[in-house]
Amino acid sequence: MQQEATKLSKQETKELITKLGPLIGLFLLVIVITLLNPSFLSVNNLLNVLRQVSISALIAFGMTFVILTGGIDLSVGSTLALTGAVAASLLAGGTDPIIAMGLALLLGLVLGAVNGVIITKGKVAPFIATLATMTIYRGLTLVYTEGRPVSGLGDSLAFQMFGKGYFFGIPVPVITMVVTFAILYFILQKTTFGRRVYAVGGNEEAAKLSGISPDRVKIAVYAITGFLAAMSALILTSRLNSAQPTAGESYELDAIAAVVLGGTSLTGGKGWIFGTLVGALIIGVLNNGMNLIGVSSFFQQVVKGVVILLAVLIDRKKTA
Repeated sequence: MQQEATKLSKQETKELITKLGPLIGLFLLVIVITLLNPSFLSVNNLLNVLRQVSISALIAFGMTFVILTGGIDLSVGSTLALTGAVAASLLAGGTDPIIAMGLALLLGLVLGAVNGVIITKGKVAPFIATLATMTIYRGLTLVYTEGRPVSGLGDSLAFQMFGKGYFFGIPVPVITMVVTFAILYFILQKTTFGRRVYAVGGNEEAAKLSGISPDRVKIAVYAITGFLAAMSALILTSRLNSAQPTAGESYELDAIAAVVLGGTSLTGGKGWIFGTLVGALIIGVLNNGMNLIGVSSFFQQVVKGVVILLAVLIDRKKTA
């Protein structure tokens, strides 16, 4: 009995260390960068890091849901580009900003749901399905914009605030990120839907036998991811005051990296969204730190690639 309790205690300790690992890594990274450049810890720079992270974090939150079900979504960057272009063109045409933003979010939801339907009803592997829609959505963006940026969005306070505004000194995108995180954390940890997400990723057949519809869960998580990609698009479009047809390129890689760095398993069923937030912060701090210490932009790609590779290798070791 005592041996079993000791074994359980060791297992719980191991799980706690695994969960805290990303947070410890973030603190160590902050310490190293601060030693190399003390200006990193200035209030302005930290707020800038959080504002930059907000866009990738929102996408990564959605990717967490997808990966927890054992899937992947490579189309998030293209979804961001298309929804941003649609919102920008509506604003440039004089549409009410609230309506324009609402339609963009709805479009993101639909594009994400399309991914889910292709995967579940078409029986297509998530990697192949979203690789195809990544190309399709990017192509639609280029057709819609004729390959040119969409500008002249007007001076709507509501839209400008969404990407560039401040509330009590805190950037609105950061507030949006935190509120969204809190809602999604509650959904995953405290609701029946959250438990179903974990169940589908852990063992789909067992989930079916317990009365859960894996298809519905998967369509829902891909729709959530599309919605969050559209939300990121609105923040980015507001910040730039224009929509670029090439926006969002490689964002899917940052999102996947943030999820894996945060401890969510690529095989599904294991992970938590707080880890994803920490993973997104690690990538944001790394990018900002390398800029501050003067690392070449070309070499930064190498460093990010190594970080992603290490994260995947760690995940493989944990699931082996």
